[in-house]
Amino acid sequence: MKINKKKNNYERPSIPLLEAELKRERHRNQYFKVLRSTIYTLITVAAVAILVATLWLPVLQIYGSSMTPTLHDGDIVVSLKSSDFKPGEIVAFYYNNKVLIKRVIARAGDWVDIKKDGTVIVNGETLDEPYIEGKDFGDTDIELPYQVPEARIFVLGDHRNVSVDSRNTMMGSIAQEQIVGKLVFRFWPLNVFGSLKS
Repeated sequence: MKINKKKNNYERPSIPLLEAELKRERHRNQYFKVLRSTIYTLITVAAVAILVATLWLPVLQIYGSSMTPTLHDGDIVVSLKSSDFKPGEIVAFYYNNKVLIKRVIARAGDWVDIKKDGTVIVNGETLDEPYIEGKDFGDTDIELPYQVPEARIFVLGDHRNVSVDSRNTMMGSIAQEQIVGKLVFRFWPLNVFGSLKS
């Protein structure tokens, strides 16, 4: 009786096949390195963008009509952190856990007077206000003429008959630490995309 022993037909891979497999493995490793590096870069860029948007260039959406016709409900604007505000500039500030937007009328030490017809006078000079919807005395209960205290600014909305602003003792003048920044650019809507001029 004969017993046939089968040989293992185990073939060793050829050198070109090994080289191709090695190349494929290297390519796979390189792909994952690039993918990992791209993800880390995107996370870093997103974190920096969030920090910049939060600390230096807050993006804000307008609610309400107190700044019409300059700004309208739904507009999206960018503010710039600053500590120097000039009359005519538009600022965002915290008030009662909300961010409000108004126009700077006077700075610390300035004297503000408002006539019954709504004409605003700062340091004896009548303001030229082409940005307002109409003159209005509004909800004014401060004692006039009013001197702006140290480290504060006096602000008014552009739509004077609906705006609650520094004319009312409930809000008063705005302290530096309340200020988010001055509005510099409008992103939305696209038909008015551009810088905000005072």
